[in-house]
Amino acid sequence: MDVIDLARAFVLERHPDARAAFLGGSVLTDRRTARSDLDVVVLLDGPPAPYRESLRYGDWPVELFVHTEESWHGFVTPEIALRNSPLLWMCADGALLLDADGTGARLAGTARRLAETGPPPVTGTALEDARYALTDLLDDFAACTDAGERLFVVAELVRRTGELALLTHNTWLGGGKWLARRLEPVAPGLPARLAEAAGAALNGAPDALTSLVTEVLDAAGGPFWEGYRRSGPRERA
Repeated sequence: MDVIDLARAFVLERHPDARAAFLGGSVLTDRRTARSDLDVVVLLDGPPAPYRESLRYGDWPVELFVHTEESWHGFVTPEIALRNSPLLWMCADGALLLDADGTGARLAGTARRLAETGPPPVTGTALEDARYALTDLLDDFAACTDAGERLFVVAELVRRTGELALLTHNTWLGGGKWLARRLEPVAPGLPARLAEAAGAALNGAPDALTSLVTEVLDAAGGPFWEGYRRSGPRERA
């Protein structure tokens, strides 16, 4: 059975009263693998929404996200502020499986508009925070002699370097494999360069990673540590 037909059958079996449903994720693309799952978003009128569940349908792993229209917006709005909303993209890029009353078409249009508009502008504070964190990590990396510590410092350096590059380009963030996928269009070759430099660093050759992290830092305004200051919340009288 075609994957879209399969996902539609799953929705009709699990939630026959669904107003709309979407199938998103890698399963619809040439990045699909033998371990790809079905990312399914279902819109209901009310309870049991909202909930999410991981389950199997036949041989397929399914990640199910069930919402009302109100709860969908309630999740997506703060995620957009954080510059990373998988739920938004599942509906913006996904296949519309069913649409009982026009809700699906309306939500798909809203999702595409929000995705194309992009995340909010990067603030100077956010950029400074990212530069500070990466500068501090780079200092730890330079002094690191323990192999176990080096592993985690390198992993954090790679992640934060990718995120800073995305912030510099004022685009969406991503986690895991989606960090690499968000990076490639705005910084072609950077994921591969980070992978190569990280591998060398873990094998005792740190210079390439230090140089690459510094390159990304310089594009964002340079290393930043001395003079960094943030005030905590003040108690109200």
